[in-house]
Amino acid sequence: MGIVTKPAGNLGGMSIADLGLWAKAASRALATASTREKDAGLLLAADGLLECADELLVANAVDVERAVAEGVSATVVDRLRLTPAKIEGMAGGLRQVATLPDPVGEILDGWTRPNGLRIHRVRVPLGVVAIIYENRPNVTSDAAALCVKAGNAAFLRGSSGAITSNIAIAKVLRDAFAAAGLPEDSVVLVEDTTREGAVEFMQQRATIDCLIPRGGASLIASIREHATVPFVIDGDGNCHVYVDESADLAMAEAIVVNAKTQRPSVCNALESIVVHQKVAEPFLTRLAPALDGVELVGDDHTRSILPAAGAATEADWGTEFLDLKCSVRVVDSLDQAIEHINRYGSGHSEAIVTRDLESAERFTTEVDAAAVLVNASTRFVDGEEFGFGAEIGISTQKLHARGPMGLRELTTAKYVVHGEGQIRG
Repeated sequence: MGIVTKPAGNLGGMSIADLGLWAKAASRALATASTREKDAGLLLAADGLLECADELLVANAVDVERAVAEGVSATVVDRLRLTPAKIEGMAGGLRQVATLPDPVGEILDGWTRPNGLRIHRVRVPLGVVAIIYENRPNVTSDAAALCVKAGNAAFLRGSSGAITSNIAIAKVLRDAFAAAGLPEDSVVLVEDTTREGAVEFMQQRATIDCLIPRGGASLIASIREHATVPFVIDGDGNCHVYVDESADLAMAEAIVVNAKTQRPSVCNALESIVVHQKVAEPFLTRLAPALDGVELVGDDHTRSILPAAGAATEADWGTEFLDLKCSVRVVDSLDQAIEHINRYGSGHSEAIVTRDLESAERFTTEVDAAAVLVNASTRFVDGEEFGFGAEIGISTQKLHARGPMGLRELTTAKYVVHGEGQIRG
């Protein structure tokens, strides 16, 4: 590959700026790596995770014990904890990415100008993709796999809570990529987990081509305040399901229950139900028992039908609960439903249940979100469910990616122009 790399394990004492330079150098080599070379690195990395599983579990136990001692919530500890099954899942993720089509080099379109110039638009890597993430050690391997397959260097900065696990996982990946002939610095992990270090990481304009945060509201707020590099927000999911007056109510019930309860702590879970007033009473009456265990808060109309529901506050309409809680709003029309969703939604995923084609078309046209669904659960807005194989996040912004971000979203394009001596007059 023609790149000189440092000895393994020599990252801890380096500055964030220097680490970025090593990632930048690796990205130039990765941009010209063949699909065969990248896939070989991913497969070796998968094997390495399994071979080093015991070491990874020992490293992870240090992080888990510290989190428990600090009184961290059970949910956070669960996200942090590695198990043999989770390590097998991480290895499986690397192997899955190795089977995906390589987007690099794809010709997006092409044409010939009257003067004979032949112009093609070709897919190329972004360069250095930086990921800043919280207590999920599996993100270390997941993010690295997607970045490397798309020809990018992965510049990673995890949380202090998972630092021992992340260092151990990154070493396995770096060793595997080097063994496959790829740059060891295809994956560079920042070991500085201070707040000041995070801000510095977000400001490496000389080396970072795109920054992707994977975390909660406080991390996103910090990115918006401090980042000086281009970033893609993997944002909140205040997702709605609108039950139209023509909806099949049995279908609507199944969709709402699935979207709310199948996995309530994820960004594509339902947070707010909007119901047309013509079907509000029969629908909510049948829905409430099916949502047993879910706390419902609603407007006055909702509470007249479901007296056990709490009163929704203004804040409730715009909140991503990530829990077994849901707001309910009764509206007089499709117009009012669309206005409510566009006002309070986060631009993630919005669904309508309807048998009316015109209502479906208006909803998909007028609702401003990364994904709009007709007669389907919001839980399907996911890279794997969309057929991308894997994703690095779900973008709720409009540039340069929107919706689930797979391999193609980790690339950009360049124009390649061929001529025969043409000059411009």
